[in-house]
Amino acid sequence: MPSVLVVEDEIRIARLVKDYLHEAGFAVLTARTGKAGLALVRSEKPDLVILDIGLPEMDGYDVTRSMRATSTTPIIMLTARNAETDRIVGLELGADDYVVKPFSPRELVARVKAVLRRTSGGMPVEVIRARDLVIDLSRRTVSRDGTTIDLTTSEFELLRFMATQPGRVFTRGQLLDLTRGEVIDGQERSIDAHIKNMRRKLEPGPGRPRYITTVYGVGYRFEDA
Repeated sequence: MPSVLVVEDEIRIARLVKDYLHEAGFAVLTARTGKAGLALVRSEKPDLVILDIGLPEMDGYDVTRSMRATSTTPIIMLTARNAETDRIVGLELGADDYVVKPFSPRELVARVKAVLRRTSGGMPVEVIRARDLVIDLSRRTVSRDGTTIDLTTSEFELLRFMATQPGRVFTRGQLLDLTRGEVIDGQERSIDAHIKNMRRKLEPGPGRPRYITTVYGVGYRFEDA
């Protein structure tokens, strides 16, 4: 049974999340402070951590920094902070996803399952299927409804990177780092041109994308369902 640690100082929210996770078949640990949560990460080694940012003693950012120094345990940040800078900081520190309060408990459970699927390891995926889109990673080909789609090398690498981690939100800086090797000040927005071209080729309706969606104020993610 996979285990989830919920680090949340609001008792009502912690209980709500715990109940929904239990119903979905997870073992759940809880902590009300950042220090207590970090201690449980080290002693109990949960499969995933749901982490509030505004915690007493040690905030969620500091917990994430400490965890990422020694651990790759997936982290979903759960917080009332909705500013662009807060989300980007959390993701760039190493969080795997970011959920803003108020939230749907069922959606949170779905995100927990999605993060665990893409971080659980196993045999490398050779072919990714998302609705009518087929991405063959070994042959480096993409098709939709049986029709081959020609992508540039950079476009394929971006698609491969996002499609192998469906549901994860990537900042423009992270995607630009993939295509260039480093983030160049003032050029993060150039990733938008790549995404626009990819949507024109991949999406049945580029104005209403189904595969590569925008997370406003943060970046993009690949949707596999």
